[in-house]
Amino acid sequence: MGRMKKLVFAAGALGALVVGGLVIWPIGKVPASITQTGDVQRGAYLARVSGCISCHTNSEAGGAALAGGAGLATDFGTFFPPNLTTDKESGIGGWTVEQFAKAVRQGISPSGEPYYPAFSYPFYADFTDQDIADLWAAFQTVPPVAEAALEHDVKFPFDQRWGLKLWRAAYLYDPPTEPIDEKNAQWNRGRELVRGAAHCGACHTPRNIGGGRLLDAVFAGNEALPGGSKAPSITPNSLAERGWTVSNLAYALRTGVTPSGDAFGGSMVEVVQGNTRFLSPDDLEAMAVYLLDGDEPRADRVAQGEGAAANKDM
Repeated sequence: MGRMKKLVFAAGALGALVVGGLVIWPIGKVPASITQTGDVQRGAYLARVSGCISCHTNSEAGGAALAGGAGLATDFGTFFPPNLTTDKESGIGGWTVEQFAKAVRQGISPSGEPYYPAFSYPFYADFTDQDIADLWAAFQTVPPVAEAALEHDVKFPFDQRWGLKLWRAAYLYDPPTEPIDEKNAQWNRGRELVRGAAHCGACHTPRNIGGGRLLDAVFAGNEALPGGSKAPSITPNSLAERGWTVSNLAYALRTGVTPSGDAFGGSMVEVVQGNTRFLSPDDLEAMAVYLLDGDEPRADRVAQGEGAAANKDM
């Protein structure tokens, strides 16, 4: 065997070992037992905040609630949100609450496979055991629907789930939702929602070629959303420059109507209709307070009620 052939063989063998190692590489942590009693109403509210219902229900096709959502077309392929009803074959009726916790907080299926990050699990990593118990209690009230989810239409190499282990190692991090002592309860609640459950950064933060969010440009806008739409910057400075205030931003998140009388466009229409219009006035105001203040000092403070008419796409 010539030197070049030996090198090619060695490289191939090494590659096979690496791939084999990735395939069997265990990921995630074993979740502790969930012993809390779940609150159905709080769980249903959290499911709305988190987008579970809007994502996993194909409303346009008249689909049953949580029986599987419409396809999400991306540069990596089309992803189909699965059935989350209590059906034991097609849904999550055969799961345990601990398996549910691992799926929601870690993005790992009961079989140990990583989920694609089209599922916004990175934003749910800080959910408490009580949050999980509440969500679980709410999902247990959903009637079973025997409707298997469509298979993801993902082309090679993105169809190789072992590759997601590399993605997780490179881009997965917990959302910064822990309370900041120097801030009041309202600001901290807004941060918890915006950075966590409401997962605003999933759309409003730009991503690199691998689909990882750019941590040095959080909320700076995304020009390449699935379906060709765009998400504008929602940094404090950007919002203030466009005339947003706490009151008109909270109102817009509830109604979809901007101060100019126009309406949100693009994917924000779905966000309002499926998620934010169901939030309490206190939570909407908390989100607005946090978004207009942010984690970093704002260069230009705009008094509430001042400024030009806000951008219709937010």
